[in-house]
Amino acid sequence: MTRGRQLRQIEEREGQPLLSVEDLRTYFKTGHGIVRSLDGVSFDLERGKTLAVVGESGSGKTVLARSVMGLLPSENVIRQGSVRFGDVDLTRATPAELRQLWGAQISMVFQDPVTSLNPVVRVGRQLTEHLAYHLGMNRKEARRTALSLLRSVGIPEPEARLRWFPHQLSGGMCQRVVIAAAIACGPKLLLADEPTTGLDVTVSAQILDLLGRLQEERYMSVILVSHDLGVVSGRADEVIVMYAGQIVEQAPTAAIFSDMKMPYTEALLRSVPRLTNQAHTRLPTIPGTPPNPAALPEGCRFAARCPYVQPRCRTEPPPLREAGPRHRFACWYPVGSPEALQALEANKAAGLPAAKAAV
Repeated sequence: MTRGRQLRQIEEREGQPLLSVEDLRTYFKTGHGIVRSLDGVSFDLERGKTLAVVGESGSGKTVLARSVMGLLPSENVIRQGSVRFGDVDLTRATPAELRQLWGAQISMVFQDPVTSLNPVVRVGRQLTEHLAYHLGMNRKEARRTALSLLRSVGIPEPEARLRWFPHQLSGGMCQRVVIAAAIACGPKLLLADEPTTGLDVTVSAQILDLLGRLQEERYMSVILVSHDLGVVSGRADEVIVMYAGQIVEQAPTAAIFSDMKMPYTEALLRSVPRLTNQAHTRLPTIPGTPPNPAALPEGCRFAARCPYVQPRCRTEPPPLREAGPRHRFACWYPVGSPEALQALEANKAAGLPAAKAAV
């Protein structure tokens, strides 16, 4: 098989994950030193599965998505590790090879749907040019497929919408157009980076339901990036929790919600609104701020904000270790352990703010 043919049609071997990320590191060279935005991330994603990546702003979620896609500037960026998509290592692919994959095999839905579309080009042209470039369709075939795509993402009166410019669409409708473009060529992997940013609650739920339906119908693998654990509940097979550029916990979704081990995961879950909360209930927050990625601490990166912190946490970075099937975490004092409960009580007695804020 030639290199070009291999890129156009990714091989799927039995037992091999569709996407395999190994020790991925993305550093930025700045005037203030090296910024370690992504620092040793590894995971596998099976065909047809949904993986959620959650964490606060600055945790490395978007950098991870863009590193997987290869959508980073070539200047001032250091990228190490491997990202295997089928038989192709995306970290070693040339720009021309990546362009063959983008849209055709791997697509991305960005945070802001309005800026994802060209404001001076009609919606129909943006979709049909995409189809013509990747699938070689003629004008008539591309228009017919574009109409079908708009219908599939729930856009009313698709014939009229093809003639509209992006500014004539609502935010939710723009996002549906972006999703239609992303799935146009039947990609095997879809990355959705905060796909509901700027949308109201009802529209956000519709967009997430749409992604779930399309994922099931087309048997796509999906990486769903979000800052909200509540958003990914029931929508992902597995969850990765990121903090300061590292994976601090990874588990099947049910285990993340019922048997979390990392104190940061526990803190994120406490901040999720619940229907059982009384009106005007103040949600718990995580004390402090994430560390500066240009000057990361020596030990656990969450130590300064952790209610269970002990001297060991400030000097020894905890490795990822197993807690059960496909469940790993990085913490010396995992949530629910006798050692963690003792540490919490001691820290409360000492008046540590993080311990006093813990529920």
